[in-house]
Amino acid sequence: MSLKQLNINDVTYFKLNNELNRPVNGQIPLNKDHEALAAFLKENVEPNTKKFDSITAKINWLIAENYLEPEFIHKYQPEFIADLYQDLLAQKFTFKSFMAAYKFYNQYAQKTNDGEFYLENFEERVLFNALYFADGDEKLAQQLASEMIHQRYQPATPSFLNAGRKRRGEFVSCFLIQITDDMNSIGRGINSALQLSRIGGGVGITLSNLREAGAPIKGITGASSGVLPVMKLLEDSFSYSNQLGQRQGAGAVYLNVFHPDIVSFLSAKKENADEKIRVKTLSLGVIVPDKFYELVRENKSMLLFSPYDVEREYGVPFSYVDITKEYDKLAANPKIRHYQIQARDLENEISKLQQESGYPYILNIDTVNRDNPIDGKIIMSNLCSEIQQVQVPSILNERQEYEQMGTDVSCNLGSTNILNLMKSPDFGQSVRTMTRALTFVSDSSDIESVPSIAHGNRLSHSIGLGAMGLHTFLAKNQMAYGSPDSIEFTSVYFMLLNYWTLVESNQIAKERHETFHNFEKSDYANGHYFDKYLENSYQPKSAKVKELFENVFVPGPDEWNELKIAIQKDGLYNQNRLAVAPTGSISYINDTSASLHPITRLIEERTEKKNGKLYFPAPLLDNMTLPFYKSAYDTDMRKIVDIYAAAQQHIDQGMSMTFFLRSTMPNGLYEWKKEPEQTTRDLSILRNYAYYKGIKSIYYVRTFTDNSQEIGSNDCESCII
Repeated sequence: MSLKQLNINDVTYFKLNNELNRPVNGQIPLNKDHEALAAFLKENVEPNTKKFDSITAKINWLIAENYLEPEFIHKYQPEFIADLYQDLLAQKFTFKSFMAAYKFYNQYAQKTNDGEFYLENFEERVLFNALYFADGDEKLAQQLASEMIHQRYQPATPSFLNAGRKRRGEFVSCFLIQITDDMNSIGRGINSALQLSRIGGGVGITLSNLREAGAPIKGITGASSGVLPVMKLLEDSFSYSNQLGQRQGAGAVYLNVFHPDIVSFLSAKKENADEKIRVKTLSLGVIVPDKFYELVRENKSMLLFSPYDVEREYGVPFSYVDITKEYDKLAANPKIRHYQIQARDLENEISKLQQESGYPYILNIDTVNRDNPIDGKIIMSNLCSEIQQVQVPSILNERQEYEQMGTDVSCNLGSTNILNLMKSPDFGQSVRTMTRALTFVSDSSDIESVPSIAHGNRLSHSIGLGAMGLHTFLAKNQMAYGSPDSIEFTSVYFMLLNYWTLVESNQIAKERHETFHNFEKSDYANGHYFDKYLENSYQPKSAKVKELFENVFVPGPDEWNELKIAIQKDGLYNQNRLAVAPTGSISYINDTSASLHPITRLIEERTEKKNGKLYFPAPLLDNMTLPFYKSAYDTDMRKIVDIYAAAQQHIDQGMSMTFFLRSTMPNGLYEWKKEPEQTTRDLSILRNYAYYKGIKSIYYVRTFTDNSQEIGSNDCESCII
């Protein structure tokens, strides 16, 4: 029976998996998921996997039939590859849930061109990833294979999926580009959106530099149409460039909260918006300087400033002006047009839209730049709000050629599995290996169709190592999410990721005699970045956290000082190293909870396009972990903020932090609530709490309605690693 001919009535695994969601005598029948997994492997995988006599014969066939690139294979001796494959098989890897196996074989395993046979198992996909990213280094290939087969490290979906394939997309997860206030840049930006969406990944674009609706063009007052028509053009571009129909193109546009078009920008996402301006699939993000929080707190009016006038006065695009610092000067300058609204009215509009759609994302831009150790200014973020890197605007001539090449951003992502990494025989070596793998992704990426992306990547060598499975780890170790011990653990864990990625980036710089561009102007070079680690100890303090890190080396101020000296001497290769993305499919195949969030349900329900509803039990769910698996929708969101804030202090970029709220909230969850219904005030309080805790960005707001429907769910696969 071929994959093409599989009939839903001929298999048992869907039925068995669905029975998982039907309690028996008040108990969750977890055995049904194990039975579904066994049935899937027996009924689907085994009869539909193309067989070969050996891994060498298989690789030769895959190369001959144009399924596998020969170049990376030829960097190794066949005997080494065969031995490494045997080592992987000896680890006796098994999926732990039906969803994990189903996701891997449907989304990641390579299939024949006619779709009738699987050409890979998990060990072989790991093998090809390890060989590809090690680039001929046998020792590194062995280390990478070990990290991935033990699921301590998981490359992002584009990397894991495409490594080694002859016909593949890029390894990059997402991109950031900026548009400046001229027609050439707008045209180039739309073309870039088309090209980047075509090759894979989501695209973030800032429109803050564009002049507002009604601004003059060549002296003609009222000629500009503002940002909304550009949003529509971009949305249509993403819809058209949909990666051969495999995936809807995905994009996010950002606008500064002090831009005069901010109200119409938000209105374009409303359900009742006029079809001429409504954007259905485009994600919205708002860039929020500190000044906005101040004006809201003091219940004052706020001025919105013309980007066209600001750029003429300051000589740089609107995004590069510090609104908080310059606000009073901007207000007093008669050459700069401004528009007045009430700050709290705008705050309320943001909350209303978040209730309705989950948008906009929030980027606390001054917090981002205060913590930025790199010379330059961060002006925007990506489709999931975790990538935050400095950019330089490009200058184009009338032929849309670059007179001055700017720098835009590509995101090279991967994730640690917290539960498994904490069991690593050598935590530091594991992280160093992951840093090498991600650095290869950056080094091998060359997006020629968008030169500013390629230029930025060549200068920065930036990567983004993150984490998933925090709630699973906490439940396994019987720690309540948001408890003091869980917050302390999170801080120590991310301090270790920070330390070891710095160690390895320094080692790479030393080996190659190369640093990222403008390293000498960074806070790494002058040493200021390390002050907090020299003045404070982030080593475990509570008995519980000390026990968890008992077998893990945790650096103190002395070790940090040694690292500071080494970095000042030889530099760093990677401009950026850490970012926590939302994890979707890779969480399932790793049998762990997503990102740093709490789980949403004990038995998560997913709707697959052709096969209806599938169910995924909380990882390691049993009577011991059950009390510690509290749903995100029943959790005080301030606990999520506290967890993310503990991680953020060690992360040079950002995190995709989501709020989970019920339309009718549980009694007593928030002390300010007198009525159970969710209000805009609730969201305002939580956003401000996140801001004061030092959170750089809020990715999404998900609301679970009284009729058990979840609204605000982002189905964008391109930004999920």
